Amino acid sequence: MTGSLGTIGSVLVANRGEIVVRVCRTLASLGIRSIAVYAPDDAGAPHTLAADQAVAVDGYLDVASVVAAAKAAAADAVHPGYGFMSEDPSFARAVLGAGLAWIGPPPDAIEAMGDKIRAKEIVAAAGVPVVPGAGLPGMDDDALMGAALELGLPVLLKPAAGGGGKGMRRVAAAEDLLPAIAAARREAEGAFGDDTLFVERWVERPRHVEVQVFADELGNVVHLGERECSLQRRHQKIVEETPSPLLSATTRRAMTESAVAAAKACGYVGAGTVEFIVPGGRPDEHFFMEMNTRLQVEHPVTELVTGVDLVEWQLRVAAGEPLPLGQAELSWRGHAVEARLYAEDPSRGFLPTRGTVLLVEEAVGLPGVRVDSAIVRGATVGTQYDPMLAKVVAWGVTRAEAFDRLRAALAETAVLGVTTNVGYLRRLLAQPDVVAGRLDTELVDRTLGELAAPDDLELRDAAVVAACRLAAGLEPGGPLVDPWDVPDGWSVAGPREWTTTFSQGGRAVSVTVRGRVRDGAAVQVAGSPPLQVRAEPFDEGPSSFSVTIDGTRSTWRTALDPARGDVWVSRRGEAWHFAPNAPARGHEGARVGAAGPVTSPMPGVVAAVHVAVGDVVRAGQPLVAVEAMKMEHAVLAPADGAVTELLVRPGQSVGLDELLVRVEPVSGENDGRDA
Repeated sequence: MTGSLGTIGSVLVANRGEIVVRVCRTLASLGIRSIAVYAPDDAGAPHTLAADQAVAVDGYLDVASVVAAAKAAAADAVHPGYGFMSEDPSFARAVLGAGLAWIGPPPDAIEAMGDKIRAKEIVAAAGVPVVPGAGLPGMDDDALMGAALELGLPVLLKPAAGGGGKGMRRVAAAEDLLPAIAAARREAEGAFGDDTLFVERWVERPRHVEVQVFADELGNVVHLGERECSLQRRHQKIVEETPSPLLSATTRRAMTESAVAAAKACGYVGAGTVEFIVPGGRPDEHFFMEMNTRLQVEHPVTELVTGVDLVEWQLRVAAGEPLPLGQAELSWRGHAVEARLYAEDPSRGFLPTRGTVLLVEEAVGLPGVRVDSAIVRGATVGTQYDPMLAKVVAWGVTRAEAFDRLRAALAETAVLGVTTNVGYLRRLLAQPDVVAGRLDTELVDRTLGELAAPDDLELRDAAVVAACRLAAGLEPGGPLVDPWDVPDGWSVAGPREWTTTFSQGGRAVSVTVRGRVRDGAAVQVAGSPPLQVRAEPFDEGPSSFSVTIDGTRSTWRTALDPARGDVWVSRRGEAWHFAPNAPARGHEGARVGAAGPVTSPMPGVVAAVHVAVGDVVRAGQPLVAVEAMKMEHAVLAPADGAVTELLVRPGQSVGLDELLVRVEPVSGENDGRDA
């Protein structure tokens, strides 16, 4: 059925992934035809199936191609989602110039708030407090360095264009300023096409709180409350909640009034978010950071506590209607919290991962739980796009209830075939400071060592399950079995042993199985005392099954990678990847703190090479920069030594653990191996 909202009867969503699925849900509820787009490497992606129609484009950042697709599909309007060109004023102008409605703020407002230097000037003139800083268009590296030193270290380098944490660098030492400026410029240019930077004073133990604002073409502006976004890694949010557990009623009122003033100051229309920083030691203060001129990733938490469909509001405002509710008519109920599911490895510092999804199970249908997702079995997760795969959101009458429901939902979530942060999110949400609401933007970094990976007992059980999964695949089925057909089950002398060695997280794990696992077997992990194990049933392909280890029974999910022979197992949100009989590539002979092979910590593209063969380097010196998802990671020298081999060049694609550089001890110097 095709409907309309004023002059809007069909909408092209110029994005990919879960936001397209989410926008299409509202379009369907209003009877509006939805149109998706897809790049050449994204044909058949899940978001294309959520829309009524899907059209090919040359690329998600190709303005001319996307506008041409909208015209060809007879769209009335374009919704940009978030990311890509959602905050590009030239894209908004191109859409409007083609006679299409733009579901977003006016291009002039996007331009004003998109330039972070200009944005601070505009809101400061309206009486909104801003973070002390410096920056002008055209400032060279020396000028930026001088401004940073004048402000006083530590400082935060930020791109003048774009957002999402890309290109941001905290710098605490003077000698790190120039390298950080160069890296931030490269990342900003790659992400936004503009390498202009500015610098702000670093606020100690900062808390990140933002306010959702909405404005219509008639001059009405309202706020829909704040969102607490202090749980971040690499300056990108991973958990958001509303209301903030940190704000007093007085601070909340002052902050929301500042947000409305900022929106009015730039002639805003549509959905926007005004972001503030709150000093950890002065919770009654707030400073403007930036305004995101689009719908935010974390908008579902606001929807759950207000009952407002923000996408519907966007459509109505774009159609020229007034805001459906005034400030006095808005109300808030309960608490909501969202966790972002990323394709990344917390044990490697949240570096992006890739792979093919072999199994996906989501917590759909649990009380108070909402899942916004575009993950399907068989989907390929690469490193060319943002690593966010889905969002799991929970509502409760109280904050405690919302957090309990979210942890329970994550326990029911499994994505196998690509490493994700699901297990880490459950551990983070149970961390005492998080439970108590004592949050700041540095908490994730401070606690990563204790939360990055599950404990060794869980790894032991996972290795047992992986070995049983392989053993069961070798065992013939049925009640009557010829013992000579069982490769690991029987010999004249009694049950035989079957041993395999897995590579898991860069380390070897040896597992021995004695007996038939369907009937009960003795399983030994890495020489530890044998465990009595029984596992059933095992179905072909991805499956759930019951495993009893020393009398304790639990349910596991498992998947086999037919191409590589890898085994993936999952329980209560945790997931483990076992590669049988194959040590991790690039780890042969490598030791922490020792010279030798230096490998890529993630799949990506070489952004820069800082050394040449023959260079003498010091431990911790940057050797190569690898980029993935528009984020740059510096690969450092593991020890003092000389570069003896350089195997990559800028622009080259590299895989996880691929050899990049060799650093060997300089003749006559002690490399620490005799210590």
